Amino acid sequence: PDVTWDKELVDACTARMVNRPASLDTLVATNLHADILSDLAAALAGSLGIAPTGNIGPERRFPSMFEPIHGSAPDIAGRGIANPYATILSAALLLRHSLGLEVEARSVEQAVSAALDAGELPVDLVAAGMPSLSTRAITTRIIERIANCRSGIAELRD
Repeated sequence: PDVTWDKELVDACTARMVNRPASLDTLVATNLHADILSDLAAALAGSLGIAPTGNIGPERRFPSMFEPIHGSAPDIAGRGIANPYATILSAALLLRHSLGLEVEARSVEQAVSAALDAGELPVDLVAAGMPSLSTRAITTRIIERIANCRSGIAELRD
């Protein structure tokens, strides 16, 4: 009862996302509308490759599904240019929601944040002609950062 909410048509919501993004906090929508809104939100943030998503069953009667917003991108498969950040962040959502592993989810999110802060960017996040890292290079660096957090996680769990 203490949550304030608005009901809005998807086209009006897309305009609001562009014109007044700070007026939104959490969006709840059907799968079709959420697909439209999440793609727009990711594009506004800079790339579809950066945004994780979850189709969450709040009653927990059915499994939830976590995936990058961008889908599988078969047109760039095997070229080493796919942005792995959304996939990695989707795993953090799964750790948190489905497995209850909050500390581990935070370690994944912190590894991604540190990589982005260090300028470890895939081709879709850099200007044309600027240096970028391959999918494998970014993923390897994220794994190394998470591995370095393991002892910290063990200490937090104790």
